[in-house]
Amino acid sequence: MATGRTHRPATRSRGIPEATVARLPLYLRALTALSERSVPTVSSEELAAAAGVNSAKLRKDFSYLGSYGTRGVGYDVEYLVYQISRELGLTQDWPVVIVGIGNLGAALANYGGFASRGFRVAALIDADPAMAGKPVAGIPVQHTDELERIIKDNGVSIGVIATPAGAAQQVCDRLVAAGVTSILNFAPTVLSVPDGVDVRKVDLSIELQILAFHEQRKAGEETAAGDGAGPAVTARDTSTDQGPDGDVPAVMPA
Repeated sequence: MATGRTHRPATRSRGIPEATVARLPLYLRALTALSERSVPTVSSEELAAAAGVNSAKLRKDFSYLGSYGTRGVGYDVEYLVYQISRELGLTQDWPVVIVGIGNLGAALANYGGFASRGFRVAALIDADPAMAGKPVAGIPVQHTDELERIIKDNGVSIGVIATPAGAAQQVCDRLVAAGVTSILNFAPTVLSVPDGVDVRKVDLSIELQILAFHEQRKAGEETAAGDGAGPAVTARDTSTDQGPDGDVPAVMPA
Protein backbone atom coordinates (compact mmCIF):
# COMPACT_ATOMS: atom_id res chain seq x y z
CA MET A 1 0.00 0.00 0.00
CA ALA A 2 1.32 3.46 -0.80
CA THR A 3 2.38 5.64 2.12
CA GLY A 4 2.18 9.35 2.70
CA ARG A 5 5.96 9.57 2.45
CA THR A 6 6.14 8.57 -1.19
CA HIS A 7 2.94 10.03 -2.64
CA ARG A 8 1.48 13.52 -2.35
CA PRO A 9 -1.92 14.75 -3.57
CA ALA A 10 -1.92 16.61 -6.86
CA THR A 11 -4.24 19.48 -5.95
CA ARG A 12 -1.62 22.22 -6.05
CA SER A 13 -0.01 21.08 -9.28
CA ARG A 14 -3.45 21.05 -10.91
CA GLY A 15 -4.14 24.60 -9.80
CA ILE A 16 -7.18 23.95 -7.61
CA PRO A 17 -7.80 27.01 -5.38
CA GLU A 18 -7.31 26.56 -1.64
CA ALA A 19 -10.93 27.62 -1.01
CA THR A 20 -12.11 24.79 -3.25
CA VAL A 21 -9.79 22.32 -1.52
CA ALA A 22 -11.27 23.37 1.81
CA ARG A 23 -14.80 22.55 0.54
CA LEU A 24 -13.94 19.15 -0.93
CA PRO A 25 -14.19 17.36 2.45
CA LEU A 26 -17.68 18.86 2.89
CA TYR A 27 -18.77 17.43 -0.45
CA LEU A 28 -17.17 14.10 0.38
CA ARG A 29 -18.99 13.87 3.71
CA ALA A 30 -22.34 14.57 2.04
CA LEU A 31 -21.62 12.14 -0.80
CA THR A 32 -20.54 9.40 1.61
CA ALA A 33 -23.86 9.74 3.44
CA LEU A 34 -25.68 9.41 0.11
CA SER A 35 -23.58 6.40 -0.84
CA GLU A 36 -24.38 4.68 2.46
CA ARG A 37 -28.07 5.10 1.59
CA SER A 38 -27.44 3.61 -1.89
CA VAL A 39 -28.43 6.83 -3.66
CA PRO A 40 -27.03 6.50 -7.22
CA THR A 41 -27.15 10.11 -8.43
CA VAL A 42 -27.56 13.56 -6.95
CA SER A 43 -28.30 16.98 -8.43
CA SER A 44 -26.00 19.94 -7.82
CA GLU A 45 -28.78 21.66 -5.86
CA GLU A 46 -29.32 18.67 -3.55
CA LEU A 47 -25.62 18.12 -2.96
CA ALA A 48 -24.95 21.83 -2.41
CA ALA A 49 -27.71 21.97 0.21
CA ALA A 50 -26.30 18.91 1.98
CA ALA A 51 -22.81 20.44 1.98
CA GLY A 52 -23.97 23.90 3.03
CA VAL A 53 -22.86 25.80 -0.09
CA ASN A 54 -24.67 27.28 -3.07
CA SER A 55 -25.04 25.20 -6.22
CA ALA A 56 -23.15 27.64 -8.47
CA LYS A 57 -20.10 27.42 -6.21
CA LEU A 58 -20.36 23.63 -6.17
CA ARG A 59 -20.46 23.41 -9.96
CA LYS A 60 -17.46 25.73 -10.18
CA ASP A 61 -15.55 23.61 -7.64
CA PHE A 62 -16.32 20.40 -9.51
CA SER A 63 -15.18 21.95 -12.79
CA TYR A 64 -11.66 22.01 -11.33
CA LEU A 65 -11.94 18.24 -10.96
CA GLY A 66 -13.13 17.86 -14.54
CA SER A 67 -16.53 16.68 -13.35
CA TYR A 68 -19.56 18.40 -14.88
CA GLY A 69 -22.43 16.01 -14.23
CA THR A 70 -25.13 15.04 -16.72
CA ARG A 71 -27.99 17.37 -17.55
CA GLY A 72 -31.25 15.98 -16.22
CA VAL A 73 -29.45 13.24 -14.30
CA GLY A 74 -26.95 14.94 -12.01
CA TYR A 75 -23.72 13.56 -10.61
CA ASP A 76 -22.83 9.91 -10.16
CA VAL A 77 -22.41 9.57 -6.37
CA GLU A 78 -19.93 6.67 -6.32
CA TYR A 79 -17.74 8.23 -9.01
CA LEU A 80 -17.64 11.56 -7.18
CA VAL A 81 -16.72 9.82 -3.92
CA TYR A 82 -13.79 8.19 -5.71
CA GLN A 83 -12.82 11.34 -7.60
CA ILE A 84 -12.76 13.59 -4.53
CA SER A 85 -11.08 10.93 -2.38
CA ARG A 86 -8.35 10.60 -5.01
CA GLU A 87 -7.91 14.35 -5.28
CA LEU A 88 -7.59 14.67 -1.49
CA GLY A 89 -5.11 11.82 -1.37
CA LEU A 90 -7.44 9.56 0.59
CA THR A 91 -7.06 6.54 -1.68
CA GLN A 92 -3.64 5.92 -0.12
CA ASP A 93 -2.38 5.19 3.37
CA TRP A 94 -1.40 8.23 5.48
CA PRO A 95 0.40 7.25 8.70
CA VAL A 96 -0.14 9.85 11.41
CA VAL A 97 1.53 10.40 14.79
CA ILE A 98 -0.27 12.12 17.66
CA VAL A 99 2.00 13.89 20.14
CA GLY A 100 0.53 14.74 23.54
CA ILE A 101 -1.76 12.05 24.96
CA GLY A 102 -3.71 14.01 27.52
CA ASN A 103 -7.50 14.21 27.43
CA LEU A 104 -7.57 15.74 23.94
CA GLY A 105 -4.87 13.51 22.50
CA ALA A 106 -6.59 10.41 23.88
CA ALA A 107 -9.91 11.55 22.40
CA LEU A 108 -8.24 12.00 19.01
CA ALA A 109 -6.65 8.56 19.27
CA ASN A 110 -10.09 7.05 19.91
CA TYR A 111 -11.70 8.89 16.98
CA GLY A 112 -12.87 6.25 14.53
CA GLY A 113 -13.11 8.64 11.59
CA PHE A 114 -9.37 8.60 10.86
CA ALA A 115 -9.21 5.04 9.56
CA SER A 116 -12.33 5.38 7.41
CA ARG A 117 -10.88 8.46 5.71
CA GLY A 118 -7.45 7.15 4.78
CA PHE A 119 -5.48 7.99 7.93
CA ARG A 120 -3.74 5.40 10.09
CA VAL A 121 -2.61 6.35 13.59
CA ALA A 122 0.91 4.94 13.47
CA ALA A 123 1.97 6.03 16.95
CA LEU A 124 0.96 7.88 20.09
CA ILE A 125 3.74 9.88 21.74
CA ASP A 126 3.93 11.61 25.12
CA ALA A 127 6.65 13.22 27.25
CA ASP A 128 5.41 11.67 30.50
CA PRO A 129 7.49 8.54 31.30
CA ALA A 130 4.55 7.18 33.29
CA MET A 131 2.50 7.03 30.08
CA ALA A 132 5.02 4.86 28.21
CA GLY A 133 3.58 1.48 27.34
CA LYS A 134 0.04 2.31 28.41
CA PRO A 135 -2.49 1.43 25.70
CA VAL A 136 -4.79 4.16 24.39
CA ALA A 137 -7.29 3.10 21.75
CA GLY A 138 -5.38 -0.18 21.59
CA ILE A 139 -2.07 1.56 20.77
CA PRO A 140 0.76 1.64 23.34
CA VAL A 141 1.98 5.17 24.11
CA GLN A 142 5.66 5.77 23.35
CA HIS A 143 8.00 8.33 24.91
CA THR A 144 9.05 11.46 23.02
CA ASP A 145 12.65 10.22 23.08
CA GLU A 146 11.54 7.80 20.36
CA LEU A 147 9.89 10.46 18.16
CA GLU A 148 12.50 10.65 15.40
CA ARG A 149 12.84 6.86 15.14
CA ILE A 150 9.07 6.41 15.02
CA ILE A 151 8.69 8.92 12.20
CA LYS A 152 11.46 7.32 10.18
CA ASP A 153 10.30 3.73 10.74
CA ASN A 154 6.69 4.51 9.82
CA GLY A 155 7.31 6.94 6.96
CA VAL A 156 5.22 9.60 8.70
CA SER A 157 4.60 12.92 6.95
CA ILE A 158 1.60 14.12 9.02
CA GLY A 159 1.86 14.97 12.70
CA VAL A 160 -0.85 15.99 15.17
CA ILE A 161 0.17 18.20 18.10
CA ALA A 162 -2.10 18.03 21.16
CA THR A 163 0.41 19.20 23.76
CA PRO A 164 0.19 22.20 26.11
CA ALA A 165 1.06 25.49 24.39
CA GLY A 166 4.48 25.75 26.02
CA ALA A 167 5.69 22.49 24.52
CA ALA A 168 4.14 22.81 21.06
CA GLN A 169 6.90 24.71 19.24
CA GLN A 170 9.63 22.36 20.44
CA VAL A 171 7.56 19.36 19.37
CA CYS A 172 6.87 21.04 16.04
CA ASP A 173 10.59 21.67 15.46
CA ARG A 174 11.40 18.03 16.16
CA LEU A 175 8.64 16.80 13.87
CA VAL A 176 9.82 19.01 11.03
CA ALA A 177 13.48 18.06 11.54
CA ALA A 178 12.48 14.40 11.40
CA GLY A 179 10.73 14.87 8.05
CA VAL A 180 7.10 15.70 8.87
CA THR A 181 5.77 18.17 6.31
CA SER A 182 2.13 18.61 7.45
CA ILE A 183 1.00 19.42 10.98
CA LEU A 184 -2.45 19.60 12.57
CA ASN A 185 -2.06 21.83 15.63
CA PHE A 186 -4.52 21.66 18.54
CA ALA A 187 -2.22 23.54 20.94
CA PRO A 188 -3.41 27.10 21.69
CA THR A 189 -0.39 28.78 20.13
CA VAL A 190 0.88 29.85 16.72
CA LEU A 191 3.63 27.62 15.34
CA SER A 192 6.59 28.82 13.31
CA VAL A 193 7.51 26.47 10.47
CA PRO A 194 9.81 26.68 7.45
CA ASP A 195 8.60 26.95 3.86
CA GLY A 196 7.27 23.67 2.57
CA VAL A 197 5.57 22.71 5.82
CA ASP A 198 1.78 23.06 6.04
CA VAL A 199 0.07 23.81 9.36
CA ARG A 200 -3.64 23.66 10.07
CA LYS A 201 -4.67 25.09 13.43
CA VAL A 202 -7.71 23.97 15.41
CA ASP A 203 -8.32 26.32 18.34
CA LEU A 204 -11.45 25.38 20.26
CA SER A 205 -11.32 28.45 22.51
CA ILE A 206 -11.33 30.78 19.49
CA GLU A 207 -14.32 28.97 18.01
CA LEU A 208 -16.16 29.34 21.33
CA GLN A 209 -15.30 33.04 21.47
CA ILE A 210 -16.77 33.52 18.00
CA LEU A 211 -19.93 31.73 19.13
CA ALA A 212 -20.04 33.94 22.23
CA PHE A 213 -19.88 37.00 19.98
CA HIS A 214 -22.86 35.78 17.96
CA GLU A 215 -24.81 34.87 21.10
CA GLN A 216 -24.21 38.35 22.49
CA ARG A 217 -25.36 39.93 19.23
CA LYS A 218 -28.52 37.82 19.16
CA ALA A 219 -29.27 38.76 22.75
CA GLY A 220 -28.87 42.42 21.83
CA GLU A 221 -31.19 42.10 18.86
CA GLU A 222 -33.83 40.41 21.00
CA THR A 223 -33.54 43.14 23.64
CA ALA A 224 -33.87 45.86 21.01
CA ALA A 225 -36.85 44.15 19.40
CA GLY A 226 -38.57 43.78 22.78
CA ASP A 227 -38.08 47.45 23.54
CA GLY A 228 -39.19 48.52 20.07
CA ALA A 229 -36.10 50.67 19.94
CA GLY A 230 -35.42 50.65 16.22
CA PRO A 231 -32.12 49.28 14.85
CA ALA A 232 -30.69 46.40 16.83
CA VAL A 233 -27.81 47.16 19.17
CA THR A 234 -25.63 44.85 21.19
CA ALA A 235 -26.73 43.94 24.69
CA ARG A 236 -23.86 45.92 26.22
CA ASP A 237 -21.37 48.50 25.11
CA THR A 238 -18.09 46.69 24.53
CA SER A 239 -16.13 49.86 23.81
CA THR A 240 -14.96 50.02 27.41
CA ASP A 241 -14.83 46.27 27.99
CA GLN A 242 -11.28 45.80 26.82
CA GLY A 243 -8.91 42.92 27.01
CA PRO A 244 -5.46 42.99 28.61
CA ASP A 245 -3.98 44.75 25.57
CA GLY A 246 -6.52 47.56 25.82
CA ASP A 247 -7.96 47.11 22.35
CA VAL A 248 -9.72 43.76 22.12
CA PRO A 249 -12.94 42.94 23.99
CA ALA A 250 -12.24 40.15 26.45
CA VAL A 251 -14.99 37.67 25.60
CA MET A 252 -13.29 34.56 26.94
CA PRO A 253 -9.75 33.80 28.05
CA ALA A 254 -7.69 32.13 25.33
